[in-house]
Amino acid sequence: MTRRIGLALTLHNHQPVGNFGWVIAETYEQAYLPMLDTLERHSGVRLALHYTGPLLTWLRTERPEFLDRLAALVACGQVEIVGGGWYEPVLASLPERDRVEQLRRMADELEGQFGVRPQGAWLAERVWEPDLPTALVDAGYRWTILDDAHFRAAAIREEALWGPYTTDDQGKVLTVYGTEQGLRYRIPFSSVDSVITHLRDHATEAGDRVGTMGDDGEKFGAWPTTYEHCWTNGWVDQFFSALEENAEWLHTVTPSRWLADHAPIGRVYLPTGSYAEMGEWALPADEALAFSKAVHEARDHGRPEIRWLRGAIWRNFQVRYREINDLHKQMLRTSALVDAMPAGPVRDAALDHLLAGQSNDPYWHGLFGGIYLPDLRLANLGNLIAAEDLAIGDDPPPTGITTDLDLDGQPEVLLANEGQIVAVKPDGGGGIGRWDLRAARFALAAVLRRRPEAYHERVRALDARAAAEGGDDAVASGDEIASIHDIVMSKQAGLSAHLRYDPDERRSGLLRFFDLEATPDDVAAGTRDLGDFAGGSWTVTGLTPTAVSLLRDGTVRVDGVAHPVQAEKTIRIGGSRLDPELIVTLSVTNTGGMTLNTRIAVEWSTMLLGGGGNPSAWLEAEGRRVAHDGRLDASTVRGTAAGNDYVGIRVDTILSPAEDVWIAPIETVSNSEGGFELVYQGSAALIGRLVALGPGECESITIEQRVTVSADRRAEVSAAAG
Repeated sequence: MTRRIGLALTLHNHQPVGNFGWVIAETYEQAYLPMLDTLERHSGVRLALHYTGPLLTWLRTERPEFLDRLAALVACGQVEIVGGGWYEPVLASLPERDRVEQLRRMADELEGQFGVRPQGAWLAERVWEPDLPTALVDAGYRWTILDDAHFRAAAIREEALWGPYTTDDQGKVLTVYGTEQGLRYRIPFSSVDSVITHLRDHATEAGDRVGTMGDDGEKFGAWPTTYEHCWTNGWVDQFFSALEENAEWLHTVTPSRWLADHAPIGRVYLPTGSYAEMGEWALPADEALAFSKAVHEARDHGRPEIRWLRGAIWRNFQVRYREINDLHKQMLRTSALVDAMPAGPVRDAALDHLLAGQSNDPYWHGLFGGIYLPDLRLANLGNLIAAEDLAIGDDPPPTGITTDLDLDGQPEVLLANEGQIVAVKPDGGGGIGRWDLRAARFALAAVLRRRPEAYHERVRALDARAAAEGGDDAVASGDEIASIHDIVMSKQAGLSAHLRYDPDERRSGLLRFFDLEATPDDVAAGTRDLGDFAGGSWTVTGLTPTAVSLLRDGTVRVDGVAHPVQAEKTIRIGGSRLDPELIVTLSVTNTGGMTLNTRIAVEWSTMLLGGGGNPSAWLEAEGRRVAHDGRLDASTVRGTAAGNDYVGIRVDTILSPAEDVWIAPIETVSNSEGGFELVYQGSAALIGRLVALGPGECESITIEQRVTVSADRRAEVSAAAG
């Protein structure tokens, strides 16, 4: 009897909220369109396809003919359309109500587009938690696909991963497929013969096995080196031809079709997890290096303990990155506000913004840019600001209160009016970590801290090798190419010179002290702060609906001498919806017995999407204007200005007394699918002057930020709803 086997392929295609249209169009030409063309040429190949909501929206507008052609393949049964969360959120990070809403919205949209309601759901980044079956089943889904790593963690061996299993939560039964490791590593990186041989080796006379591979559709043409391999050299055409030629024993099948004809092979309860690489990325940088070394050594030597080596869970990104945790907690608060709204078109608009703000990409970072990509970060935050603004409406928002915004057990201060929302963290230098413009839906404080990453060691190694040898970093060999996880490339040379790390979180209104000889170049390079105020805890001494006052007794250490200093800070909000004002006053008193000679400065970090010399974003002082990602130094000035004309924001900074202003870009070296790159994360202004503070003497700085917003975006929604 002929040995037979099934093959269930599922390709996941995603574009995040806030991505550039030209990036999506390029990926369409490199991956999405060639795959559709090839499927039409190979009618004997059946598989499942998943397109996330932002990508489907783009396709409807920009390439509607693509969806018509795809619908024809769905109608004839060649393609099964897979659902999931509409905006591709990590479901485990959401309140249950939003999980179900995201899932049902996708199902409704797909049914309207293709005339069939999806039975399977794609899980963003395959992030699994054991309670997910409840939401998935409640939303009408029957199955999902996870990685082999999930099953190894549940003591399911690789040879037992040739079929689906059932799992359940609160009586809701879900079927889970596991991506077979051999298929995932081979498709499309190994030769076609290697894939066919691997399948033949696992075929049985009963024909009761199915090999499953669920992976990114972008790996077929959009990842580095894959376009030539998959399309120019014809790997996918050859693969599909081989599947058709071997159809007598190797039949391609959609996941739902397999379930209709075969029972699951067992029951499994999977622990919290994701794919193996995600667990490594979620670890702290030093732990990730140690973990990676242990995994590679175990794999290279065939050690059995590799089965139990796992990194951190996905939620650990909220520990690694303060910015991710702040984003996540803002999302949860916004969700509660939207949930409390009365039904109607305004709530519908707020709900859509909330769901868009849950798009997964800025909530993590690994091989892909994630939180390091400013446009994605600002897009999510902008949607959350819009949802919150619609939920609050014209009612006065909660203000002048202390509440644990980031859920770390320490209270923060929330100040708000009709034009802005400001959050102050007393135990984080008394700094401003949130400064949202409600009318513009823009997060001015959405900068990113420069911090160590495990892959920075590879950046240093690349630069060292380039200095010694030169040459190209891309890797390709014969019929086999390197996986995106194995390719090591830099988009530009000399990146190791930009590896600088911030000792404190990036917030605004931080008090710093520098040596008398410090220069703008020194500070931009990360010269040491002589005080302990920027990262220390401050005490709230006064709180009103529009202002908070804080106090800290700390130390400034100059030439080995510790000078006791008392600092007082008042943060006040004012203005109206289109012209909000934020005023910070700082006073510094020398409480010691010796004169303190130092430079006092207030650090103010803002983001106006000025990367790449964006001509719409600018800085200005003393009549000089530069790009927002440029350098600007001015001495003894009464004010500066910054803006983004495209976004419609201008910020005028008024200083009293006149101060020195040193502005430099905040740039990180981060990883992406295209290689290591330098990314602009905002600009940091140091505002201050040289002082000689005798015992008991005091100096003060007042910084008044006057914002002008050109248009009220809530008015657009109100007009549409009315």
